[in-house]
Amino acid sequence: MLTRAEIDDILKLIDGSEFTELKLEMGDLKLELRKGPSSAQFHPGPNTQSGMLASRDAGGIQPQPPVPPTAVAAPVIASGGGSEIPAPLLGTFWHAPRPGADPFVKPGDVVTADTVIGIIEVMKLMNSVPAGVAGTVLEICAPNGELVEHGQCLIRIQPQ
Repeated sequence: MLTRAEIDDILKLIDGSEFTELKLEMGDLKLELRKGPSSAQFHPGPNTQSGMLASRDAGGIQPQPPVPPTAVAAPVIASGGGSEIPAPLLGTFWHAPRPGADPFVKPGDVVTADTVIGIIEVMKLMNSVPAGVAGTVLEICAPNGELVEHGQCLIRIQPQ
């Protein structure tokens, strides 16, 4: 169960980003937040029609078809050379496993597709971010300890 402070943290992340939608699934909890009109949506509990979403508006709660899951972004080939590795989710990007530790990668490092390039923290949960492509790190684009948005470039890699 989420605490009020955790919910407030989620709302601050959404308000501070350019995103208009957030989908969060943790165990049985399924939460969707959208900015703008008719933004309150939730997945049904056991007493609602299975596989349907519900939307609350001035007319009450209306069932809607489920929203298909979104795919994790794949590396994008940048026009300046190299592949941009995008953030798979919204959160705080960390270059190292803990304060004072060496960064996971730095420019010039050779990485494999499975090499962890950083961590994205969401609600005190640490999510490892793999490179997704083998090659040489050209640039670290996202600042350490800063909020990154889904799809934002974290690092650039020259593929092998």
